[in-house]
Amino acid sequence: MKNLTPRQRRMVWVGLLIAGVAVAAFLALTAFQKNLLYFYTPSQIAAGEAPKGYPFRVGGLVEQGSVQRDPQSLLVRFTVSDGKASVPIAYTGILPDLFREGQGIIAMGQLDDANVFQASEVLAKHDENYMPPEVADSLKKNGQMPTTYKDYQK
Repeated sequence: MKNLTPRQRRMVWVGLLIAGVAVAAFLALTAFQKNLLYFYTPSQIAAGEAPKGYPFRVGGLVEQGSVQRDPQSLLVRFTVSDGKASVPIAYTGILPDLFREGQGIIAMGQLDDANVFQASEVLAKHDENYMPPEVADSLKKNGQMPTTYKDYQK
């Protein structure tokens, strides 16, 4: 930098500053992308659109008669449907008090090699008039919205 004119030195510093900002923006966007949790419907999962081994959310209605509890552990298996397709879910833990068959849920986790969704968290609706927006949109699109959800029939 000794042989550079003052203008050339300024240009070098500006170039380094721009490169530094670009690297910082790239790192921030990469970190943000890794922390996103996408939502997929059971139909999208059945079509192979959901990534295996990468966390995401799935939602739908818990199918009647699908809940199976392991008496030796906290493992619960159930099936979630959007009316067109179903996804088997395995969850180890205590389910929310409002979890039951025929109700809307959202589960967070990832697909395993056997196409079973291994949930790390299960969220249930909080009253009879609420359904997560993603689940409601999916069910409306597939014509499977239960009549008990009057607010979403619009």
